Amino acid sequence: MQQKFDSVVSASHPALPGHFPGDAVVPAVVILDRVRGALRSWRERRRMTGIARARFTAVLRPDESFTITLTSDDLVRVAFDCRKADGTRFADGEILASVAEQGQRHEQ
Repeated sequence: MQQKFDSVVSASHPALPGHFPGDAVVPAVVILDRVRGALRSWRERRRMTGIARARFTAVLRPDESFTITLTSDDLVRVAFDCRKADGTRFADGEILASVAEQGQRHEQ
């Protein structure tokens, strides 16, 4: 199974100030949060429970469009691949996921 999601991190995102002032980059934690959100959009009851591996190979700038591709056979181990609009991969890895229990409070 595979699903793609388009995303962009606005230059006004609160995590950006302080990350290389004057030459802003999107922090890895913000990219991983977008991956987590993509998983929730793909499979509403799935929650990211861990990161098996993550690699960041290029800089993502604020307001730069990108695509997250999620791939999984079992929805427990989910590969992610993040590419800029020009096709440049800037992040990839594998997250771990589980089914949220009924009544479990969902993070935003």
